[in-house]
Amino acid sequence: MGMYMQLLLLQYLVSSFMCNALAFVEEPTDKHAKSDGYCGRILRAQTQGTRRDGYNEFRLRVEGDPENYQPASIYRVTLYASSPSYFRGFTLIALKEGTEGTRDDHYAGKFQIIDEEDTQFMTNCPPAVTESTPRRRTRIQVFWTAPPSGSGCVILKASIVQKRIIYFQDEGSLTVRLCEKEAVFGETTEKPPPECCACGTAKYRVTFYGNWSEKIHPKDYPRRANHWSALIGASHSRSYVLWEYGGFASEGVKQVAELGSPVKMEEEIRQKGDEVLTVIKTKAQWPAWQPLNVRAAPSAEFSVDRTRHLMSFLSMLGPSPDWNVGLSAEDLCTKECGWVQRLDQDLIPWDAGTDNGVTYESPNKPTIPQERIRPLTSLDHPQSPFYDTEGGPITALARVLVERIARKGEQCNIVPDTVDDIVADIGQEEKEEDDTPETCIYSNWSPWSACSSASCDKGRRMRQRMLKAQLDLSVPCPHTQDFKPCMGPGCSEEEASTCMMSEWINWSPCSVSCGMGMRSRERYIKQFPEDGSICSLNTEETEKCVVNDDCYSIPCMLSPWSDWSDCSVTCGKGVRTRQRMLKSPDLGECTEELEQVERCMQPECPTDCMVSEWTEWSECNKSCGKGHTIRTRMVKLEPQFGGEPCPETVQRKKCKIRKCKRGSRASEERKRRRGGEVGGGKEKRRGKQQERDAAVEEQPGCKMRPWSSWTDCTKHCGGGIQERFMTVKKRAKNTPAQVTSCKDRKEIRACKVHPC
Repeated sequence: MGMYMQLLLLQYLVSSFMCNALAFVEEPTDKHAKSDGYCGRILRAQTQGTRRDGYNEFRLRVEGDPENYQPASIYRVTLYASSPSYFRGFTLIALKEGTEGTRDDHYAGKFQIIDEEDTQFMTNCPPAVTESTPRRRTRIQVFWTAPPSGSGCVILKASIVQKRIIYFQDEGSLTVRLCEKEAVFGETTEKPPPECCACGTAKYRVTFYGNWSEKIHPKDYPRRANHWSALIGASHSRSYVLWEYGGFASEGVKQVAELGSPVKMEEEIRQKGDEVLTVIKTKAQWPAWQPLNVRAAPSAEFSVDRTRHLMSFLSMLGPSPDWNVGLSAEDLCTKECGWVQRLDQDLIPWDAGTDNGVTYESPNKPTIPQERIRPLTSLDHPQSPFYDTEGGPITALARVLVERIARKGEQCNIVPDTVDDIVADIGQEEKEEDDTPETCIYSNWSPWSACSSASCDKGRRMRQRMLKAQLDLSVPCPHTQDFKPCMGPGCSEEEASTCMMSEWINWSPCSVSCGMGMRSRERYIKQFPEDGSICSLNTEETEKCVVNDDCYSIPCMLSPWSDWSDCSVTCGKGVRTRQRMLKSPDLGECTEELEQVERCMQPECPTDCMVSEWTEWSECNKSCGKGHTIRTRMVKLEPQFGGEPCPETVQRKKCKIRKCKRGSRASEERKRRRGGEVGGGKEKRRGKQQERDAAVEEQPGCKMRPWSSWTDCTKHCGGGIQERFMTVKKRAKNTPAQVTSCKDRKEIRACKVHPC
């Protein structure tokens, strides 16, 4: 019965401890408490607790700090503590606003574990997330998939465990309220994007301005190998996705992201055939940043049309694990059936989901399984170069400028536009009835050719188109060529019209970044002469240009670099510097760097031996007569790289408790040894030991067992101890009170005192 009561008491203590650790608030037993179970107690604990001062040191944050959520979209949720605070455990839950969490349909969305070593679903409350193991931590992250449309507002709540549980009310910094993003009136969330209604084609120039530099992004900036990879992209249709947030990187995207190689990406783009109109490419930039008066920003030109009006590109920042910047499916077609004139956008880095590195120069560590493409944030990892304890936005690494430089063909936008970039299509198609069968898919007509006759004899002009698909083989697809009559130049009955040209487009950038170079501009033929003659007017002009014309007359006159200074430390890791001087400070401002700093490594610093404190002195190894006592200390750290050697680890000193009382037989034995037997040093010592042993064994009324063997040494090196024991075999009942030495004995000696 006693054992049963002990078990009940132990079970009660364990249950009480677990309840306190999880911060559940016990309530009187009633029907409501029985129905809502474990999750309901968590929610009541979070709402019934009292908030303490200084609660802002902890924060629950949804990436981007949105006020609304997009149904079924994925968000990164972060719980973190501001330095120097920390937490050991936590609970995270998402609940529909106005519900108590007593039913399964009260929970909103679904959490997804990112790091199983840090987080897990709560065993007895699956909608909630908690810590995997209690330990000190400053932040955790999970993904949260928003609930479907019609779920209303959602409350994300967290409670944290530090030295004690801290509860937060509904308006606290550990609570986030998100409401469903409202759809535009008359538009459903699943409505596909409208088709482009613009006419003709448009020509654009994309210019890439890299802002990634040590001045703007100083943390761990890679000074030696920083660069932008070759920019690669395309103008394409809506059915082709080059890359997108939430999608998986193709092999081409992976090779750009990890290696900076655009070869596979270009191959993938060209395999898309008619889904792509233009491949966009620029050269790589080494180093990543230079002033524009030293190096012009890279640019490329591309075209778009009604079916291929989206533009995507990417460029890797290197070195990095798999980080890039770029645009994805940027639509250049406007709702007014025209073409976007100008697009200027900052670019933040994104992760391709193929490598787990967290710093610029992390070693290759493939992500298995591959993760989805996502934007980098300032809360991803404390070692990240973009990390910010406050979770602020990342400063843009680059800026892209897309400018419309020309339009071709008949334009149908209803909004008035500038005239200088309106260019008619070469050889406008005749607007005539088309009797082409619906089962035949053709390309557009080519421009009309020049007249076949150079005299006033009748000739003809021709245009062609290509049969791209025949959906019904039983229906023929005619008319891949078209002809019309014409005569040579000057033979038309009406006066032959002249060439109609567009205005000149803007001049291109100068071919050099400093001094004299060349620039060009072009225009297009808006209309050919009706008589079929060829326009002889120039469509391109070039001229000389000068950029910073004093760059050669007033250069930065600099001295050679000095030798590297001595390392800042005599051992271990340090830095060294070198300088150069500006020889002509009065000739103008010079932006060249005058000092360079790099890391240096000296021989390892000497490490002295470290030992523990001395132990207490041991008991005297003799119960009577002269003996010794010892104390020891441990070697905690062996000397390295020429450090101070280890001092002694064992000390011994004499001890004497009292004189021993010898028996008659012992006295005779001692006299006999003094009289004649003289042996070696070892025999003398053995004789003395036997003499002492005999003195104990032969005491009147006290019979002892022989000494036991020495125990194993307590250490393999560095000074240990051994022990042996002698126990009382028999003690007479009438033993004299003065025989106090008739008791168990123990001896101690040092062993293995050599250094480790």
